Amino acid sequence: MLQSPSPNTTYDAIMALGIAASQANDSAAAISAFQEASAVQPAAALPQFMLGAEFAALGDVAQAESAFASAVRLAPDFALARYQLGLLQFSSGRAAVALLTWQPLLTLEQPDDPLPHFAKGFEALARDKFDDALAHFERGLPLNTTNAALPGDIRKVIERINAIKSSHPLPATPEAQAADQAPEAPAEADAHFLLANYQQKGLAH
Repeated sequence: MLQSPSPNTTYDAIMALGIAASQANDSAAAISAFQEASAVQPAAALPQFMLGAEFAALGDVAQAESAFASAVRLAPDFALARYQLGLLQFSSGRAAVALLTWQPLLTLEQPDDPLPHFAKGFEALARDKFDDALAHFERGLPLNTTNAALPGDIRKVIERINAIKSSHPLPATPEAQAADQAPEAPAEADAHFLLANYQQKGLAH
């Protein structure tokens, strides 16, 4: 007599199908599989994380945020899910919400983990502290050894920061800086707005 597969066996098989579809850039099949896996194992955070990545790759910010938030709710220590949720919020122009999401990462004492450095880089960016942001981003990049998608996005932000710094160099003296501060403010504000609204794509690919 044949035995029905256990829920764990079914879940693993569905997740494997979803991951294969995701790697083949078949978002519709991947989303369907991850939704099915989540129904089989409602307490599992990974299907929700993968759903968030697929929706983000499609540009569906609302669905992506909902899925990432579900992953964090199910597994508060799932650092990558928390980071991606905060990044989605930050890139949607909601820096304050992102910083709340990232709070556990901002206080995480793991010097070999790139995610706290990246979160701290965006925290500095939210305060227009470009040099501090660059320091954190550049400190975190060599620590990333597990997620191939993260460095490319961080490097794009670094390039944008350097471009802004190059086009708006600081004056040589405090007097000159004070004199130039007013006319430069709108350009700095526009530049910061562009950075804050940087759209993250393809988080899981």
